[in-house]
Amino acid sequence: MKKRARFYLLLFIGLFLVFVFVDSLGVFDSRPYFEVPHGSHTHYVPKDCDTPLGVSDSPTREPGPNEMISCQGQIVAR
Repeated sequence: MKKRARFYLLLFIGLFLVFVFVDSLGVFDSRPYFEVPHGSHTHYVPKDCDTPLGVSDSPTREPGPNEMISCQGQIVAR
């Protein structure tokens, strides 16, 4: 009985750690940009660009509900 309880406890802990690891990779994040902390401010880098935008070229203001970040680093209306 103790072996079965230990098995289920280890299984639960293992599944929890896998979930935490996958979540840390951003798999469940549906926002179209990454938040990159950079000293005293945060840059917002778009995800889906053919040529990646550099962090320093990205805006430091979070886009609003009807805005998006273009691949040129501009916050534009949708």
